[in-house]
Amino acid sequence: MAAELIPGVSVDLLKELHLLTRDGDLNADSRRKLKQVNHLLGLLKPAIEDVLARFGDPVIVDCGAGKGYLGFLLHDAFLKAAGKGTVVCVESRADLVAAAEARAKRLGMTRMKFVLGDIATAAVPERVHLLTALHACDTATDDAMLLAFRGNADHVALVPCCQAEVARQLADAKSPPASAMRPLFEHAWHRREFGSHLTNVIRALALESRGFKVTVTELAGWEHSLKNELLLAKRQKASDTAASAKLAELLAATGVAPKVVRAG
Repeated sequence: MAAELIPGVSVDLLKELHLLTRDGDLNADSRRKLKQVNHLLGLLKPAIEDVLARFGDPVIVDCGAGKGYLGFLLHDAFLKAAGKGTVVCVESRADLVAAAEARAKRLGMTRMKFVLGDIATAAVPERVHLLTALHACDTATDDAMLLAFRGNADHVALVPCCQAEVARQLADAKSPPASAMRPLFEHAWHRREFGSHLTNVIRALALESRGFKVTVTELAGWEHSLKNELLLAKRQKASDTAASAKLAELLAATGVAPKVVRAG
């Protein structure tokens, strides 16, 4: 029954990821987690199927991979059956990389690679077909986007987290041209919330300016996480001048310049 909940994913992997109990059973917690995983894989499925159909050996890069859970699931659910493709997990903590490498070896997952280092300087393939970054904190999501731009990625999936940089810029900046906006972020609480929202809007526009079609949706229900905004982007053209103009106008109106636009 468990294997049917995530087609193609082995029971052994589900146990390893604590999506099943040690006995291979479901409890209330594992049912909740499996529901979320199924939802995420369903959202990523069109992008993965697209790159598998169009490229001989597509590269999927997962930035800020942590324990590599997403990479393992993508390997088992999609790459294993396709017999091609590579998942590259980028993580800055050596202990997590070592544990993930051991797990991949133990489970015989040959289409996974693990890179120890920061997203901004990670040694990944020059060409990236799909890039994911789930809960990469603050400017690490910007680093992931910049990596996607350098790698000419076809698809990008982001769940931003801890967007603090823009809130700091709002606090330090003098009154921007659109001074009527200042009440939106005068109080620290509002500044954090408005800063997070503004960060995600800027990121969506930055993707659109690079020729991506962007869909903003919900990753999980609010009862599970407040950081659940998912940006799905599919490249359609080289650039978009209208989106670039919108982005420039928004930056001028708010007086902020997050890393993704400074370094992009």
